[in-house]
Amino acid sequence: MQLLRWRRDVRHFAPDAVPEQDMHELLTCAALAPSVGNSQPWRFVRLRSVTVRDALVAHVDEQNALAAERYQGQERYETYRKLKLHGLREAPELLAVFCDEKPEAGHGLGIATMPEALRYSCVTAIHTLWLTARLRGIGVGWVSILDPAAVRAMLDVPADWSLIALLCIGFPQDEFDTPELERQGWQLREPLLDRVFER
Repeated sequence: MQLLRWRRDVRHFAPDAVPEQDMHELLTCAALAPSVGNSQPWRFVRLRSVTVRDALVAHVDEQNALAAERYQGQERYETYRKLKLHGLREAPELLAVFCDEKPEAGHGLGIATMPEALRYSCVTAIHTLWLTARLRGIGVGWVSILDPAAVRAMLDVPADWSLIALLCIGFPQDEFDTPELERQGWQLREPLLDRVFER
């Protein structure tokens, strides 16, 4: 439970590089995640190009400005504008996670009625990577204010790969066991009993 409390979405990264051995272990452990029909549909793209990073930063900043417009005229607008919602500039490692919607592995088992289970499998791999990272003192931040089609085009991946996550990976500048959005007054964590139902 301590590990799960300590797992935070990191947006403030120290400049230290993540050792290559650690990155190898994160990806190796992620690939041990369960997947529907043992299809292993995750596709990991490590972003090494400064040009691609700069394009992603510009794209996400633009999408963030558009998202802020939703709060125009509301109390939350100024709070939103002050939030740091990504670490794309600072994180030493950027990782895009895609789902291969037509993997050869698994032969289609388990997806006839729920094809979205492929994407859920990728999310499980991301969570496995995230916990593995935290065990090593490495932080992860999930960037979601983006246009998946635009990012897919930037990264020039196959058309049947769907973007699941753009992750920032690196050593946290500071350690917190409270989510940043709580610390910034955006949203408090609600009681578990408000989220559990019986029928």
